[in-house]
Amino acid sequence: MIAIIGGSGFYDFIENSEERKIDTPFGEVQFDFGKVMDKDVIFIPRHGKKHSIAPSSINYRGNIYAAFKLGAECVITTNAVGSMRDNMIPGSLIIPDQILDFTSGRKNTFFDGSDFSVTSKKGEILKGVIHTDVTNPYDIELRKKILEASKNLKLKVIDGGCMTVYNGPRYETPAEMKMAKILGGDLAGMTSAPEAFLAKEIELPYATIAVVTNFVAGLQEKVSHEEVEEVFNKNIDKIKLLFSSIIDNY
Repeated sequence: MIAIIGGSGFYDFIENSEERKIDTPFGEVQFDFGKVMDKDVIFIPRHGKKHSIAPSSINYRGNIYAAFKLGAECVITTNAVGSMRDNMIPGSLIIPDQILDFTSGRKNTFFDGSDFSVTSKKGEILKGVIHTDVTNPYDIELRKKILEASKNLKLKVIDGGCMTVYNGPRYETPAEMKMAKILGGDLAGMTSAPEAFLAKEIELPYATIAVVTNFVAGLQEKVSHEEVEEVFNKNIDKIKLLFSSIIDNY
């Protein structure tokens, strides 16, 4: 079973979905359960069904733990992102491979010394304080599956890119984007951290399909949420097509 974490445009992706809830040590998580390509899929609305949860207020631990507890074999997410690179134009699909985390104040680990524990898929009990290796924040094999699916569909995607992550909900300043680009950033988003790190902690494969919706501040006159939504929605059909292929062949 695959878990999808995303936002608007995906609420109708799952056929005959049922709204469900699950209790986690981090609070209740709402999700949709149903089938895509005749396979079980769960969808977790990252910002809530009414887009009422700001990026810094998302229950990241609850969402990732819920996917794990429900038996998901992996998590694939969508991200609307800004681009710092000329070759990553609005409408481009990017499969990032690295993260620069500029967030603060988020609950970014399961293993902070609390009583929380979980049994990994390898049968190991994970608890206490754990120093997780995040050399590859996005799962290598899962990224390969996404890239293979895009190739089979003859759908153009860009392999690799560094996602820089900010608290939001405001967009970034030109100065912040200049700094991020110097440090090696390619894309600007608000949610891959700590999502990717939490999934890595509990050994749940995680990857994202990023949709470039705009150039970042300083590379275009202004950035608006209306523009972001418009460009994302224009590309929703090819994103759904890619997801369907991934699920069908997983």
